[in-house]
Formats: sequence, C-alpha cells, structure tokens
Amino acid sequence: MSRPLVPGLVTEGDTDVLFLSRVIGRQLRALTDYAPRPVDVQAVQYSACRMIKDDERIRQAIHELAGDCHLIFLHSDHRERAKADRHAGREVIPLIPVKETEAWLLADAQVWARVPGADVRRLPAKPREVERISDPKAVLRTVLSGVGHRKVDEHFAFAGDHVDLAVLAQLPAYAEWVDTTSKALRSHGFL
Repeated sequence: MSRPLVPGLVTEGDTDVLFLSRVIGRQLRALTDYAPRPVDVQAVQYSACRMIKDDERIRQAIHELAGDCHLIFLHSDHRERAKADRHAGREVIPLIPVKETEAWLLADAQVWARVPGADVRRLPAKPREVERISDPKAVLRTVLSGVGHRKVDEHFAFAGDHVDLAVLAQLPAYAEWVDTTSKALRSHGFL
C-alpha cells in the first residue's frame, strides 16, 4: 500500500502556479521513486493568497494548507526572499530562484525547440547562465515572440510538464530547493 504525499504551494502569481505545480509534482515523484515504501504524490494544492500579501495573510494561507498538505512550498522571486524565509520551517520550504521563475523556464532549450516559431537562439548556451539574465521575463517574451497561436502565459504549464529536471538541477537555486525538499521528505519518513 502506498503512502500519500500532498504538497501545498503559495506563489506570487498564477503563472508561477502553472509552472511550479507541475515541476513540484514531477520532482517529488522523482525523489520518492526509490523510497523504501511506495509514495503516491498527489496533486499540488495551492492557496489563493499570494506571497505579495502581508505576513499574517501568508501565515493564514500556510495554516489552511497545513490541514491537507504534508509539505508546503513558498515561492517568491528574489525580492521577497526574506518573507519566504521568515515562514520556513519543518513542513514549510522556500522555493526561490535567483531572480524570477521565468529564468527556470529558459534553462532547457529543448522545451522551446518543440514549439513551432520559438527562437531558441536567444537562450543561453549553458543552463546555469539563465540565473544571470537580468530580465528573464523579457527574454521569455522574445523567445516566444514568433509563436502566434498562444500567449506567453499559456507556455508555463507546457514548460512545467516538459522541462528536464536534470537540467533544472544544474541551477544552484533549484538544486538547493531539491536538497532542502529531500531533507524534509526524510524527516517525515517518506525517504
């Protein structure tokens, strides 16, 4: 019999939910694939509260998710890092890129090579270089400017489903999150 694992997520915005909820689910499944006891990673539960709100509202969102979730991930971009860190704990894990989530979408050029009209020439040669991009949102818009059948926001879920987790693991901020998540899974008996 498998043990359920329900992740929760509080983000800055809707596009973050589209990308990160898929990446979180995939990464948790990858981490628990070789657990001593089968783990059934459930769909990510997310809060309507956004990390841009005040600390009390974020505490309330965490409390609400904690009723159903084993681990709760708090996503902020770099400007709000301190806020996510203030709420971190045994079940609450910050999920913070060096700059913005959009940089993580740019790490795996193969994702965008599958999208007709995308300009992959605009992507850095090495995945780690995406964390040095000063405006990842602008670069993502440029990469997708030749794609006429979708808005940029609609690509977040696609990227979350197809980005290579091994490529993301080359990004120091992502690798740190995976390490912290692995420790939390061990402390909760999932690994």
